[in-house]
Amino acid sequence: MTQLLFTVAAVLVASALCSGSEAALFSVSAIRVRQLAQSNSPAALALLRIQENMGRPIATIVILNNIANIVGSIMVGRIAAQVLGDRWLGVFSGVLTFLVILFAEIVPKTLGERYAERTSLLVARPVLVLAFLLGPLIGLIELLTAPLTKGESRPITNEAEIALLATLGRRAGVIEEDESEMILRIFKLNDLTAGDLMTPRVRMSYLRRDDTLASIQEAIMASQHSRLVVIGDSVDDVVGVAYKDELLAALVRGEGQRRVGELVHPIQFLPESVRADSLLRHFQSSRQHLAVVVDEYGGVAGVVSLEDVLEVITGEIVDETDQVVDLQEQARQEGAKLPTL
Repeated sequence: MTQLLFTVAAVLVASALCSGSEAALFSVSAIRVRQLAQSNSPAALALLRIQENMGRPIATIVILNNIANIVGSIMVGRIAAQVLGDRWLGVFSGVLTFLVILFAEIVPKTLGERYAERTSLLVARPVLVLAFLLGPLIGLIELLTAPLTKGESRPITNEAEIALLATLGRRAGVIEEDESEMILRIFKLNDLTAGDLMTPRVRMSYLRRDDTLASIQEAIMASQHSRLVVIGDSVDDVVGVAYKDELLAALVRGEGQRRVGELVHPIQFLPESVRADSLLRHFQSSRQHLAVVVDEYGGVAGVVSLEDVLEVITGEIVDETDQVVDLQEQARQEGAKLPTL
């Protein structure tokens, strides 16, 4: 009887270890594994190796689990027949099946999932060693199953999953509400274009190249913008951008007869279709905060600024001089009326 009980316990423990390890390795987050690997802990590095190629480690655990269940059941059945006889063998088989389901499957898999990180770190290195020892057998299995397992690898995560995590994190109090909103807004960058963010030409402030500073002094001082588009003969003839501080400095120096065109700086021209994330990189690399947006025919559709892009992430940025929050909305309401300075 002692031999029978010992054999049953050995089968249950072996199967439970395999089931719990498998559940833990599948449950631990791939992102969390990469965070742990930054500590250069041997267990964490081993776990990272397993995450990068789950096929062999999981095959190792499955093989061991089946060996424990099949071989163990044969041994237990043989010993039980000798100890209990044929009369009680059926009852014993039913009890053993119940014990296997409960203590070798349900309980260890539940615990493995609940304590996935701790369990995965504990079993990572032993699993790699066993995978190496069973390498030839696993290689044969991979060769036989290759036609069925080919395909693209699953990405670690995606936008929808990160957005959901941000929402759940906010509800759980792990991250602040404004942080969650900013994360969600960032994903809008590749969905919006310059045409969506620009100030339309009907609301675009500009100066004329041939105007003298003295003749437009009041308009310059009243402007809410630090950068002003400079045009030639028409709005479609944009020649550059003038900085308000330079214009005011010239007026202070008594250079009122200078023409605006003498203080013009180059300005970038971008198509309406360029995405907001590309716009942000463009402003960073060019060190310019304003660009002219052109339509498909080469005409000026409007202007877009670094602030327009940042507002996608932060929401509307309004200072004490802003009289209109959304110039695009006002342009749609006013129609095609073109303002001038």
